[in-house]
Amino acid sequence: MPKLEIINSMYKILVTGAIHEVGLEMLRQEKDLEVQYAPDLPLVEILKLVAPIHCILTRSETPISRELIDKAPNLKVIARAAVGIGNIDVGYATEKGILVINTPGKNTNSAAELTIGLLLSAVRKIIPAHSHMNELKWDRHNFTGTELLGKTIGIIGLGNVGHRVARYAKAFEMQVLAYDPYIADEVFERHHAKKCTWEELISSADVITLHVPKTEETTGMIGAEEFSRMKTGVVILNSARGGVIQEKPLLKELQSGKVAAAGIDTWEVEPPKENPFRQLPQVVMSPHVGASTTEAQIRIAESIAIQAPRALRGEVVDYPVNMPSVQVLDSGPVSSYASLAEKLGVFSSQFIEFTPTQLEIRFRGNLANHDGTLLRLCFLKGLLQDKQDFVSYVNADRQAENAGLHIEEKNDPGFTDYESALKCTLSASGRQFAIGGVVFSGPHPRITLINNFVCEIEAEGIILATTNQDRPGMVGLVGTCLGKNGVNIDQFQLARNTRGGEALSLIRVDDDLPESVVEEIRQQEGITSVCKIIL
Repeated sequence: MPKLEIINSMYKILVTGAIHEVGLEMLRQEKDLEVQYAPDLPLVEILKLVAPIHCILTRSETPISRELIDKAPNLKVIARAAVGIGNIDVGYATEKGILVINTPGKNTNSAAELTIGLLLSAVRKIIPAHSHMNELKWDRHNFTGTELLGKTIGIIGLGNVGHRVARYAKAFEMQVLAYDPYIADEVFERHHAKKCTWEELISSADVITLHVPKTEETTGMIGAEEFSRMKTGVVILNSARGGVIQEKPLLKELQSGKVAAAGIDTWEVEPPKENPFRQLPQVVMSPHVGASTTEAQIRIAESIAIQAPRALRGEVVDYPVNMPSVQVLDSGPVSSYASLAEKLGVFSSQFIEFTPTQLEIRFRGNLANHDGTLLRLCFLKGLLQDKQDFVSYVNADRQAENAGLHIEEKNDPGFTDYESALKCTLSASGRQFAIGGVVFSGPHPRITLINNFVCEIEAEGIILATTNQDRPGMVGLVGTCLGKNGVNIDQFQLARNTRGGEALSLIRVDDDLPESVVEEIRQQEGITSVCKIIL
């Protein structure tokens, strides 16, 4: 068993992933910490040690599973010395009241520089040329490459890493296209990237590089269909997350020559069990080293060494992954509305079909007499969490600014329909969406307003939101469609704006709602819109 380094004190931290000595020294200086440093400790041994531990500080080596959490009754904080949290059961940690924190943005520059390194290595054939020289050969003609000057790079995801890649590409005098449906026009302008459609980027870029988080939306976003629409000779780069590019179609197109070269740092399975790409000299590979620079590791270690003690002491932290337990929030209407505000944001993100540039938050009734900062952050977190690299209650304002979203807060103490209420209105270029809610005693959060429709539905579960022409038989039509597909209705709310105008149905269902059923309803005569909402 590796030797454990222990410093006697109050809070017990078990470090199961190697971090830079700078961070360890900072932890050693904390008078109320007991640090157990065991970066090579097997999981079976970790499970024997965790019972008294208050904080686990890990990288990717240790799976923080339900089993481990159950064996750590004193665990208060899980600290991830990296951006990704795939090895942590965040949902179960939240259920147990354990705060999860990480260190986003600390490797931004390193990941962007690696992207350019992969690109240069691929287009100038540096790896096969190096191997050629290792064999004491000298044949320059086999390694004729291409320049970056004048080429078009397509950047998918203009977040922290993406916009730095755009800056570096400009230095090579490349034409920069970018696709990011969650970023406002001014952000593209700020980073000198031409905003384009998905089709334009896929079909016209000489180089395509991805800088997106791995979500349900982005997983497998580049596959056979996308490769078929690309230019012959395109170069593909992935230093984001394994699985956003489908590897089998990529391999096929590399073998055919449709894709001229690739730079791959992240993989569908890490480490790859079998790696057919190693047979291809036009592929530059690295083992997920985007953050593997001394500078990035120092920044990560410093960040986690500051945040972990703060989290243990109940102080404000910069990068909380999950929602803090309600006990740390102020009492009164603000705390009871925090969960609802986030749910309203999540609903909005799935319902609207435009990129908002304006947000008006209206605090109504008694809620107007309290500081609504937390509610603003909760709504923004819900709205942006699947569209930005990382959104927390601390960085939500900054992420909203990055997305070009301008926020205005208004108090409406004269509102009398309910004791308190919250209304959020998103708008852009003549388009607008409004959503509102109320928390009844219990607490029982309810969505009570969608645009100009008044309703009342639980802000939980799977909701089918439809609009239709207000005419007889529409409720039965939707209900029949759900029934014949075995979808059971838990709650049904119907509202209309004017008689004979348009009606809104909010239908909460017991189980999952297959996309085939959603599409079947969408095709029915009289239905004007259909949206599946998961809260």
